Amino acid sequence: MLRTSVALSARGHGVLRYTPTNLLLNAIRTRRGHKWGIPAMLLAVPYLYAAAICTTIINDGGPGWLYLLVLLFVRNAFKLLWIGPVSLVQLIRVRRNELGSRPLALLGTGGASREEL
Repeated sequence: MLRTSVALSARGHGVLRYTPTNLLLNAIRTRRGHKWGIPAMLLAVPYLYAAAICTTIINDGGPGWLYLLVLLFVRNAFKLLWIGPVSLVQLIRVRRNELGSRPLALLGTGGASREEL
């Protein structure tokens, strides 16, 4: 039973790598994509709205399998909410490293001397 569960989760992980939210998160984690982390947080709103609609349908006597959709929608919403602050911290770290290495790059090219900086 455990071996089957592990095998299925490994195959499922390979498929889930290509879901739209995971593709978006991978694009945001690049150097050029860090600036899109905060606007991507707004995409959590439609996911939460869809979860609320499914919950309303369930409460009105709808099928129980909609709980799986609610779980999926809430999970995606939290992933998108989390990427905003994380990408902001990563952007600050990258910019700080770029500013810190800029004077060294000028010294290495012969463009400026230490007295000019």
